[in-house]
Amino acid sequence: MRIVAMADTHLFHEDLVVPPGDVLVHAGDLCRCGDLDELREAAAWLRGFPHPHKIVVAGNHDWALVNEPVEARALLAEAGAIYLEDSGVDLLGLRFYGSPWQPAYNDWAFNLPRGEALAARWRLIPSGAVDVLITHGPPAGVGDGQDHGAGLPGRGGCADLRRRVREVRPRLHLFGHIHHDGGLWQEEGTTFVNVTTWECERAPTVLDLDPGSGALFPVHIPPDGRSERMG
Repeated sequence: MRIVAMADTHLFHEDLVVPPGDVLVHAGDLCRCGDLDELREAAAWLRGFPHPHKIVVAGNHDWALVNEPVEARALLAEAGAIYLEDSGVDLLGLRFYGSPWQPAYNDWAFNLPRGEALAARWRLIPSGAVDVLITHGPPAGVGDGQDHGAGLPGRGGCADLRRRVREVRPRLHLFGHIHHDGGLWQEEGTTFVNVTTWECERAPTVLDLDPGSGALFPVHIPPDGRSERMG
């Protein structure tokens, strides 16, 4: 299975080169301010991709999925996308689970205070039944390094999410939200990937995942379009 993953496009998507694959994942922040018109524009962009399966998790900029959830979900469904909000779906022999929440920062969508409010959401992630976990925000200490120049020192990830990932042990955890710390890390049987495209400053992340063995291979897509597995 080839997974093509991204996050934080913020309507800068027209400049993004999206490789082909089996499952297209957007881990949140399709929009800027997040009204229904913006989501309609992003959904039209998603509709144009030929990937057989598309999964979307909302981000803190995607207000339409809070304020007008029926209409917003309908737009994504019309684009051929499966929207996951504390829910899962089985695709090609793997279980995907998605959740949009992150530690509260300013007055954005899907904010929750650190502690029990967030931990309660993470407890909804099924134990022993998730292959690919998709959250908008990162776990603490992995892909969550913030930009000191923007007045956001330290790390922005969620400690309760990190603890729950250790319990659930998904093969793959995809997230975005933190623009300055994209990359891939492996720990205790889980591969963590911050798939931010940072308003198209970074390319989408491409991964080959074997549903049978669980083997995972990052894939480099050079300008000539010929994919090359890394590692």
